[in-house]
Amino acid sequence: MWTTKDMPDLTGKIALVTGANTGIGFETAKALYSAGASVTLAVRSEAKGIAAKEQIAKEGGKGILEVALLDLAGLVQVGEFATQFQKRHAQLDILVNNAGVMIPPPSLTEEGFELQFGVNFLGHFALTGYLFPLLKQSVNARVVTLSSGAAIRAAGIDFDNLRLEQPYDAWREYATSKLADLLFTYEFNRKLKENGSTILSVAAHPGVTKTDLQRNISEAELQTLLAEFKEVMEPWQGALPTLFAATDASVIGGTFYGPDGENEYVGYPAPSKHHTAAMADRQLAADLWSYAEKMTGIRYTF
Repeated sequence: MWTTKDMPDLTGKIALVTGANTGIGFETAKALYSAGASVTLAVRSEAKGIAAKEQIAKEGGKGILEVALLDLAGLVQVGEFATQFQKRHAQLDILVNNAGVMIPPPSLTEEGFELQFGVNFLGHFALTGYLFPLLKQSVNARVVTLSSGAAIRAAGIDFDNLRLEQPYDAWREYATSKLADLLFTYEFNRKLKENGSTILSVAAHPGVTKTDLQRNISEAELQTLLAEFKEVMEPWQGALPTLFAATDASVIGGTFYGPDGENEYVGYPAPSKHHTAAMADRQLAADLWSYAEKMTGIRYTF
């Protein structure tokens, strides 16, 4: 039963958590700060970011906190954020690609991508690429990308339906975005290993955790889902797989971590047993990487 008490001392480490003002992101940032890291809370709302920073600081810790504005729904803004972050920091030890949206009304990013695919995957692909030079300046840096058990519902990536070309199916698009996060994690780690890098790319999912991410689910549907799951975790526990992936010495690159309970709904960090043919499709992962490079203009220099 791994908990935050098992985290190593992170004094001197630089960490960045996207979507850090609430839910899993908030708990992740709080734990990293408590362990001594200098943590940037990357958020869309400055007011909410400042409120989160004040709450974390009030609860105590030995690290440093800062707030920075980041809207993953606009690739230009992602680049601007990265430029400012690079001016303030010489390295990056822990990058947690946590921010996300879940089953919103049909919406597009600034560049015209379906919002869930654009924010959950494409924005984080660009952010990681922009900050890759800082990751390379750290010894044994880690990139943790949040996925979901919903990824098992996606049979693949339909490259002809990433801009709402087909009638919108919120759950299908969400599953696609979370499969994309996994494929990115695995392909990134393969490329890192092939080039002798010590950076680890890992994925995590929070199981069934009640957070603001479910705000677009109707109350009736939410109650039905909660009854099906029977047990729901609080955000502090849902954040544990992320924190384990970001800090534990036993972590292996290219691994997916989640709760250890039945169906991985609840529990404590362990390697995930979620596996589908799409998740293991190396050609699909390579195709997605090439697509993301083309759409973002980002090239990772290994």
